[in-house]
Amino acid sequence: MDKKRQVVFIMTDTTRYDMVGCYGFPAMRTPNIDALAAEGVRYAKAYSCQPVCGPARGAIFTGLYPHSNGSFTNCVPLWAGVKTVGERLSDRGVHSVYIGKWHLDGGDYFGNGICPEGYDPKYWYDMRCYLDELSDEDKVKSRKESSSLVDGGVDETFTFGHRIAERAIDFLSNGGGDEDFFLTVSFDEPHQPYLCPEPFASMYEDYELPITPAYYDDLKDKPELERLWARKNLGEDKSALHIRPQLFLGCNSFADYEIGRVLDAVRKYAPDAMVIFTSDHGEALDAHSLSLKGPSVYEEIAHIPLIIKGGAYCQAPKGAVYEHVVSHIDLTPTILDYFGIPIHPELAGVSMRPIIEKPEANVLHDLVFTEFHRYEIDHDGFGGIQFMRAAISDRYKLALFLLDETDELFDCQEDPYELKNLIDDPQYAQVRDSMHESIMKMMNDTRDPFRGYQWRRRPWNRDKVEADWECDYCTRQRPTADDEPRQLDYDTGLPIKEFVRFKKKYDKPAGTV
Repeated sequence: MDKKRQVVFIMTDTTRYDMVGCYGFPAMRTPNIDALAAEGVRYAKAYSCQPVCGPARGAIFTGLYPHSNGSFTNCVPLWAGVKTVGERLSDRGVHSVYIGKWHLDGGDYFGNGICPEGYDPKYWYDMRCYLDELSDEDKVKSRKESSSLVDGGVDETFTFGHRIAERAIDFLSNGGGDEDFFLTVSFDEPHQPYLCPEPFASMYEDYELPITPAYYDDLKDKPELERLWARKNLGEDKSALHIRPQLFLGCNSFADYEIGRVLDAVRKYAPDAMVIFTSDHGEALDAHSLSLKGPSVYEEIAHIPLIIKGGAYCQAPKGAVYEHVVSHIDLTPTILDYFGIPIHPELAGVSMRPIIEKPEANVLHDLVFTEFHRYEIDHDGFGGIQFMRAAISDRYKLALFLLDETDELFDCQEDPYELKNLIDDPQYAQVRDSMHESIMKMMNDTRDPFRGYQWRRRPWNRDKVEADWECDYCTRQRPTADDEPRQLDYDTGLPIKEFVRFKKKYDKPAGTV
């Protein structure tokens, strides 16, 4: 009897890569995630496509960058016609279940409680569903950081994370393991308000985050947006700096505990399932004098954990580590590939299968990309519009800030704390220009709606690059899959057979009829 194709996708919110023990930080108590890493592959250099909740999730679950799927900021839904991985799978008969934080319906932080297309309504459970179960008094209690430490704290069963895990276990134990399925278990923890029971609430009471040189960054040669973001932190006396994120880290370990409960059920009811764990983005925690997350490629913000345990149809070596850059953009193609479903050509990523099965023998990408637009559409409390496009390699990071007079280039091998901006350093001009061209190509290939000559003509090359109204002459629509209607050529009204770029100004695009 053939084994079933099953994928369990587990994610947390705001877990930095260095908040997971197996990433080389033993003070972080995450025994269940660490055990998962021992069963599969840990990706040492994984990056978010946009380090803010909604856009990060949109990229994960559609395989399209935020600029392509419509959810380019919090509180903006996916564009009509954009399919999630759940829709693509359910269209092929795969039972798709989503339990937990969604953040892609265009509503407020909690969601609208309505199951999105492609997922089973029986198990749908977002944060609005959770709040609807609580009294008004308990709703307020669930949103206060102090709730974990006062009046006896909170019971495990009170938390969103516990109720998510319970529903996932219910699905697995009631026949889920007997069919092909895609199960997402999406925790809000350890995001604020860091709600967690004992012993987790007090677990890090005496713990101080190690103070690295990044905390003393004066941002003098960095973009103005970072100095505005840092605000009063830049002027503070840091001679006796202490970072004590007690509840944040406690909630992180609590999330690991709930993940462990789900993993125990997976081992019992779906032992041949592929299991993926990741987080949407990190949290600055005052590194570079910054708070939360935003338009940045700093390790504390953009670098996230990613662990994949192989399944029946994609074996992975146990305890392996892949040392090259990877991106969330490849997760949807990987999941489709696992289920034997063709990867649609409009998807921006590729299947990670080669670096799951043989991580030591393959390199998937020389560069990965991340971006930013704004934090949230409904308020300006986080900087307003900030266009960023960035490329990250194993050694270098280049970030372009369209509305700023300074971009950033870091050599992370020589400068692991990302203190020295090399954007104007002639010794790094070749690296900078090559990465810049890769960003331009990515923006054209994905038909980034925010592209234009301003991205190509930057303060550091303005004397060499002329502004050009036609930009890069990339005018044809992106390809569609064979089972989707062909787009029509503007000049003829007939289906496009080949997708090309203009070679020079005003040329007719060749190969179209």
